[in-house]
Amino acid sequence: MSDNVASALCYVPLLGGVIFLLLEPYNRNKVIRFHAFQALFLFGAMFVLNIALTSFLEIFWSFWGMYRLLRLAYLVLWVFMAYKAYSGEKVVLPVIGPLAEKQA
Repeated sequence: MSDNVASALCYVPLLGGVIFLLLEPYNRNKVIRFHAFQALFLFGAMFVLNIALTSFLEIFWSFWGMYRLLRLAYLVLWVFMAYKAYSGEKVVLPVIGPLAEKQA
């Protein structure tokens, strides 16, 4: 499998990053490791933000539409990151991107 396909598959939620960090020929490639770590950190950040936002929405039901827009933004971001990885472009996300670069 080529590097760009493996990098894009890293952005499959949760499983992609873990699989490519465990598989032997891919876990030594710095580009694939970067995308795998960035995808895992992105998933973790979205998970924590989702829990916090859900707790907030239980108190304020009037923001339910904003929650749906945020979920759509999550999806758009995942697709964008996978596309950029497939294109061979390296997009470093704020905060989690530098962490991923250190791990790679």
